[in-house]
Amino acid sequence: MTQTGGGIPAFKDHFSAHSAEYAARRPAYPSALADWLARVVPDTALALECGCGSGQLSLLLGGRFGRVVATDASPQQIANAPPHPSVEYRCVPAEASGLPDACTDLVVVAQAVHWFDLPAFYAEVRRVARPGAMIALISYAAPVIEPAINAALRRFHHETMRAYWPPERDLVEAGYRTLPFPFAEIAAPDLEMAVDWAAEDLIGYLDTWSAVRAYERAHGTSPIPAFREALLRAWPAGVRHTVRWPLAIRAGRVDA
Repeated sequence: MTQTGGGIPAFKDHFSAHSAEYAARRPAYPSALADWLARVVPDTALALECGCGSGQLSLLLGGRFGRVVATDASPQQIANAPPHPSVEYRCVPAEASGLPDACTDLVVVAQAVHWFDLPAFYAEVRRVARPGAMIALISYAAPVIEPAINAALRRFHHETMRAYWPPERDLVEAGYRTLPFPFAEIAAPDLEMAVDWAAEDLIGYLDTWSAVRAYERAHGTSPIPAFREALLRAWPAGVRHTVRWPLAIRAGRVDA
């Protein structure tokens, strides 16, 4: 990442211009994820969520922690985050939460740490973590549906969009396993997001991809209409399928 004049890392903004669509189209995290996070922390007084986007995970955390500070560098994303009495949204970089030292029981990032200045972020994690606090990095790659639909989706993801994914996408595809993680890891449960969708719901989700925005900038047109035609040959209108995203979770004790 680049640096601003004040020394705060500038963030790579792929989503602000379509933040309302992001809020409406991105799938929800399972309640079991928030339940597990609340079980493994030393206390549930304060959780810090960095790169919260439009609050998909923030609301779940708000039901399990006394207080949640949810940060994102995009004011548009924060503006689309639903309110919750236990959640305080802050429009600040992940690397500069503004929290005091040694105060938080959990630092969690969902589908966003690949955009961060990682050394600066890890320094912030160590600063704000109380003894025994947990860090959890969560990601998900392409969804899994039915075989014929999966094949069409793979062609779109790996062929049509191949040249337009930012390099950080490789980290997501690897489930963050290629990221340095200087914490004592603990085993995480096998969890997934799952929704009951029609074809148009999937198309709306794909239209939130950063690669689609890059394609539009390069060509002046969207790749979505052509993909819609291909998808509807495998997924007729009006038919609903379960769409699943297996979650990749790296979790560890900050002070270990």
